[in-house]
Formats: sequence, structure tokens, C-alpha cells
Amino acid sequence: MQHESLITIPNRYAFLGEIELLLETNTEQSLLLIDIVRFSDVSASFGYDYGDKVLLEIANRIVFLFENNGIFGRISGDIFGLILPGNHQQKQLHGFYSHLVQHFKTPIQCDDHAFIADFNVGAASNPKNNSDINKFFSLAETALKQAKNNKFDNFQHAQSLTDDTSGRALALKADITRALDQNELEIYFQPKIELNTLKIIGAECLLRWNHPLDGLIFPGALIEAAESYNMMNELGYWVLEQAFKGAAYLNSVDLRLKISVNMSPSQLYDLNFANNLKELAQKHQVELSQFELELTEDVALSNSILVKKQLSQIRTLGATIAIDDFGKGYSNLAYLRDIEIDSIKIDKSFILQIDESPVNRAIVEASQLIAKAANCELVAEGIETIQHLHILREIGVLSGQGFLFSKAIPLNEFVELANKELAIGTSFMREHQTA
Repeated sequence: MQHESLITIPNRYAFLGEIELLLETNTEQSLLLIDIVRFSDVSASFGYDYGDKVLLEIANRIVFLFENNGIFGRISGDIFGLILPGNHQQKQLHGFYSHLVQHFKTPIQCDDHAFIADFNVGAASNPKNNSDINKFFSLAETALKQAKNNKFDNFQHAQSLTDDTSGRALALKADITRALDQNELEIYFQPKIELNTLKIIGAECLLRWNHPLDGLIFPGALIEAAESYNMMNELGYWVLEQAFKGAAYLNSVDLRLKISVNMSPSQLYDLNFANNLKELAQKHQVELSQFELELTEDVALSNSILVKKQLSQIRTLGATIAIDDFGKGYSNLAYLRDIEIDSIKIDKSFILQIDESPVNRAIVEASQLIAKAANCELVAEGIETIQHLHILREIGVLSGQGFLFSKAIPLNEFVELANKELAIGTSFMREHQTA
């Protein structure tokens, strides 16, 4: 079936659901994860709309090539998935890869441009009698990572979980369940500061993991495993509930602040998310207007009807929406025309050298102009020095966060800091106003 729009292609979660149903009846399946090499350059050079046209053409060509014996889905922006019935061996799967590459030697014609697609492909044969979708999918993900890292071969195959990376990923799956059950996870709060007055006006909730062996660590590996094993929704809702509990406590001690929480893609694709958000607000007796939900640019760039609908429902309920890590990847700004947002959080990499790099300063100034045009606020992340603060004030950035003010800290420490803020702010201003 040829697709008229990217929206009609099954997304990651729908695709995983189809694989799960297949494994219930027949475990002999093979999976290809198809990554388009340097596709971001196409959208960056010719625009978001053109990139979508090319991506749709690529998708439909893949569907045409494997239509008789494959199930097709879109894993992320420029990664597609293809299920092939049968437990194919490496040589056979490499044959599918060669067929794909050979076909795409014919350029894609779109408008007045031609584009030749190249691919990294991770292939997996489902282990014998395995019905665990997570184990199967992680094999293909591992193979794709190897393909991306291999300078000489864009195809890699995995049939069993023999490498340390995969074994660690499976161990992390057990870690997620244990961490949730044993209360090993904790929310830290990083203050958001009004830059002209140095008052605390909000806080971003950040996840920390009190690991039984490694102590307090940043949970990057845990989050990556949760995404791989389709458990991000569970982890995301845990974080969200803790944020509501934290907001309720802050309100009870007369600290009514704006609370920011990172939103996972799986939550955006959860049709019950808006209702669950409303129920959490009622349960903890907190107004949703007190909350800001942050999503990354790659999610915003997906710009699907479902994403826009979800964001609209969230804003209707009273919560605000922020784009996090603005500019971290390539920024196709077309999405800003199509979705309504309230804040743009410019990535810290542009702030950290703003006093040394004229380009970084220009990027921040341009982002400020974009924010004003979009009728939203620009927030600076990664403020670490007085020089950063002064330059941001000169540009007109009104709020930000960073180690100059405070790292992320436990809730009780955050309350102590917030209660001292007036004295600290007055002293800080007096000491550094002319620095």
C-alpha cells in the first residue's frame, strides 16, 4: 500500500504492536531497521516541506520493494522498520539490503532537485521460540548502532544477545522495574531564575537514580533502555506524578512556582495523556497552569496531526508548552509556524561560549527575535558565569537556569534555597551588578 502522507505510516508504537501480534502466532520473523544516512542535510538545505516529500518518496519505494512480504513502519524521523516473515539468515538479509541499496541508486526526483539515498541497516533474526518483542527489537537496534559506527560496512546483523551492550541493555530493563518498585528514583529541582531580579520563578524537574551499587547517578542509560523496551510511558508518568507531588508541597509552603517537566514522545502518542494530566492535577489539587511541559525539537519536527492535537489539548487545559534544547540538532524552523508554544529553551552549548564566540551570541540574538515573533519566551540554559548573565541581559533574555545559580537539588534543599532567595539575590546583585 502506497502512502499519501507520512502520517498514515504506522509510528514506532503501532509498529511494535504489530510485531508483538505477529510473535504470538509465529516467532520466526526477521526485522530490518533502515536509517537514511545524513538525511538531516536534505531538510536543512531545502526546507522541512521538501524533506517530508523526499522522506515519503523513500518510504513508498521501500513499501513497493517489499510489499508482498513485509510490514512497514516509521521508528523515528528518518528511521524505518520492516518486518519480513521467516527466520532469515545473515546472507539472506544482506541480500535484502543489497536489493534496497541497488534500487536507490536511481535518484529521487523531487521538484527541481535530485537526491540519492544511502542507508545504514541493522538486521535481526528473532531468536528461536522468542516471543519477547523487547528482546527482538533490541537486537535490531544493536545491529543498527554497529552499522552506524562501522566505516566500511553499512549493514550489520544480530541473531543472539552475545555482546556486552545488549546484555547490559537487558539488565537495565530489570533495573527499571526494580528502580520503580524499590523507590530508587528521585526528582531533583533546578531553579529557573528571572535574570534581572535574580528571583526564583520556577523549577525544572530532573530525574536522578539512587543506584544500589553506583550511588546517585544521571539516569541516561535507564531512559535509553526505557525507550528501547517500550517502557518510557510508565517511567514518564512516574516522573509526572512526582512533579505534581512536588508542586503541591511547594504550594503548601507558600512557594507557588512554575514547574517544568520533560515530556517523552510516548506520552505525546498516548491518546489518554490529556485526561491523565487532568486527573493528576485533580488528585494533587494543583492547577495545570502551574505546569510547563517540555518536548524536544525532533518531536516537534514530526509535526503530525496527533502531536498538534495533543499539544492543543494540553494548552486548552491550562498547561504551557516549551521546546527544549533549541538548536541542539539541526533546527528546521518551519515547525514553529505550525504548532503553538509558550517557551523556547535555547541549548546550553550556545550559552557556554557566548562571551567568546560572536557566532554563539548571534544565534542567541536570532533566537530571541524568533521567540518574540512566535509570541513566546526565550529561556537560557547553562548559565555558568557572570559574563554569561550580563550578555544575556544585554540581549534581552529574561529568564534562565544554570550552575551560576544552582545545580539541580533535592526538594527539601530547593525549599531552603527558595526561602533564602531574597537575601541571596540582594547580596548577589550588590556584589556583581557592576562586575
